[in-house]
Amino acid sequence: MTNKSAKLRADKLFHNLERMSVSPLIEDGDEDTARIVALHGQTVEVVADTSRQPRMKKFRFQLLHRWLTHNFAPCKAADIGGGKGLLAYLLSTNGWNTTVIDPIGQALPIKYKDLSTDTRVKIDPQATVPHLDAEFAPGQAAGFDLLIGMHAHGCNAAIIDAAATYGCGFVIFPCCVIGEPFYPPLGVHWLESLADYAIRQGHTLRPFRLNFKGQNIGLYSMGRCKSANQRIDE
Repeated sequence: MTNKSAKLRADKLFHNLERMSVSPLIEDGDEDTARIVALHGQTVEVVADTSRQPRMKKFRFQLLHRWLTHNFAPCKAADIGGGKGLLAYLLSTNGWNTTVIDPIGQALPIKYKDLSTDTRVKIDPQATVPHLDAEFAPGQAAGFDLLIGMHAHGCNAAIIDAAATYGCGFVIFPCCVIGEPFYPPLGVHWLESLADYAIRQGHTLRPFRLNFKGQNIGLYSMGRCKSANQRIDE
């Protein structure tokens, strides 16, 4: 697939997610997820991707860190499938309490690129972030305000379920459907099917995009989290 055709498909998908707020109410018991544009009449607010810069090949954790701190007040968050913990580390510099939940324990990277200054920043070799060496299970969400899954394979439906149970917010970038408890119907994109599932669980859902290459469309719900603007107002 060429870069142009991939971009067109991504734009079409995002447009479909935007349309979820303008379709009529579906009937009770209608399980046809192909009707993604008809989702209980709930409003879906859209955070548009206004960037005109070329897509970045790397730095997805830095981009997500910047988006999170611009939109959420600091809170207790779980970074599910967080790998080396760079996102958790970056959030901790802004007063967040973030725990990595990943079955494979890894050390923090030795350095990262600060996008705001375009410089490389070394991480103290003694620095650590809280880490739970385990596969994610919904019960682990108890006590967290926000669940984050950046390409967290096999965890997206579980994150949505856990957020519904415990009132958490969530931010996910669904990638592949491997390991998930259900598959999208023929002709329905995985993100659309997952968005339908989340709204049926009672979440008020919003799509957004970040400026990195690959699957860069995210879905989020505030849950009980405060927005960054609420924190300023208080």
